[in-house]
Amino acid sequence: MRIKADFDLCESNAICVGMAPDFFDLDDNDYLVILDEQVPAEREEEMRQVVASCPRSADSPDPTRPPSWPTAPSATSPAS
Repeated sequence: MRIKADFDLCESNAICVGMAPDFFDLDDNDYLVILDEQVPAEREEEMRQVVASCPRSADSPDPTRPPSWPTAPSATSPAS
């Protein structure tokens, strides 16, 4: 499973950051950054709970999507 984010929906509430800081972070401009898009099998249920906690449903699990969204701490998401 991979994690994806809809950056047009994301309001940078950082709930995902608080629940899974090893997968999510905010950059210096308060944009969401996915630190690790690949979820290990043993953490899939945990990540489903994390993404379900997003108040804007901006995060979601995606078992098939290839990595094409921002990753790594230096990446920024597009401005809305």
